[in-house]
Amino acid sequence: MAPNAVTDGPGISPERALRLNKSEIWIDVGLVTLCVIWGVNFSVIKVALVEIEPLAFNALRFLLAAATLFVLLRWRGPIPLPHRDHRARVVLLGLLGNVVYQGLFIFGLDATMAGNASLVLSTIPVWTLILATVLGQERHTAAVWLGVIATLGGMVFVVVGGAGAVGYSDGLPTGDLLLVAAAITWSVYTVGAQDLTRRYGALAVTSWTLWVGTVVLVAAGAPAVARMDFDAISSMAWAGVAYAGILAIAVAYLLWNRGLEHIGSARTSVFSNLVPVVALITAALWLGEKPTMLQITGAAIIIGGVWFARGARTREGSPGG
Repeated sequence: MAPNAVTDGPGISPERALRLNKSEIWIDVGLVTLCVIWGVNFSVIKVALVEIEPLAFNALRFLLAAATLFVLLRWRGPIPLPHRDHRARVVLLGLLGNVVYQGLFIFGLDATMAGNASLVLSTIPVWTLILATVLGQERHTAAVWLGVIATLGGMVFVVVGGAGAVGYSDGLPTGDLLLVAAAITWSVYTVGAQDLTRRYGALAVTSWTLWVGTVVLVAAGAPAVARMDFDAISSMAWAGVAYAGILAIAVAYLLWNRGLEHIGSARTSVFSNLVPVVALITAALWLGEKPTMLQITGAAIIIGGVWFARGARTREGSPGG
C-alpha cells in the first residue's frame, strides 16, 4: 500500500501510525463486507419481487432498517440530533439517498436483470469522483484516477463477456436507464453526506437520513402492503425482506458512511465496483449461471483496480482520505 499522508506525516508517532493503519484495514474489511451484502442482494430482491410488489417491499424493508438503526443508535446512548443549520440538508439527503434512489433502484431492478443492475450501478465511482473533484471536496493523484479507470475497464470486460446472458431487453431499456439515474443519485448523496459523517459520525447520519426516507417510503407503500395476502408470501420472500432491510440497508449504509467518514467519498465509492463481481459469483452458485472467461478476467481487473485506488494517496492538503 502506498504511504498515507495522514499516517506518514511529521509529528505522528509510530504507535499512532500503526493504530491508524489498523483502523483503515477495518474500514476496508467493512467495505468489502458491504460489497458482498449488496452483490447478493440483487438476486435476493429479484426472488422476493416475484411475490411482493416493489412499493410494498420497500416499505417493509425500510421499517426493519429504521428499527435496526434506532436500536444501534440508542444502544450507544441518547439519540443525537443534527445542528439546526444542517437539518434541512439532512432531510434533503434523506429524500435523495432513500426515496429517490430507492425508487429508481427498485423499479429499475424490477424491469431488468440482476446482472444488468449490478453492472450499471458500477458506474457510481465515476460519478462520485467527478462530483467530488468538481466541488473541490477531494483532489487525487493520478494513481487514484488510474485505479478507477482500471475498475471501469474491468467492468467493460464483465459487460461484454456477459452480453449474451444479461443483455438488454428488446426496445428501450427502461430498467437500465432508471438504474443509471440511480447511480448518479447515489453519487450525489455520497458527496453531499461526506462532511456530515465526519462531523457527526456514520451511525448518526445514516440513521437520520434513513428515518426521513422511511416516513415517505412507508406512506407510499402502505396501499400496496394493505393489498398483500400475507399468508401467501413464502418464507423465502420474507427472508428476502429481512435481508434487504437489515443487512442491505441498515448495516450496509452504516458501513458505507463509515467509509465516507474515514477515507472520503471517491475512495469509498470505488469499492462498489466489487459488487458486480459478487453478483456474478452469486448467480453462478445460486442460479447456475456460468461466467465467461472474459467476465472472470474483468472481475480480476476490478479487484486489482480497487486495491490500487484504495492504496493510492490523496494529495496532501485535501479533505479526502
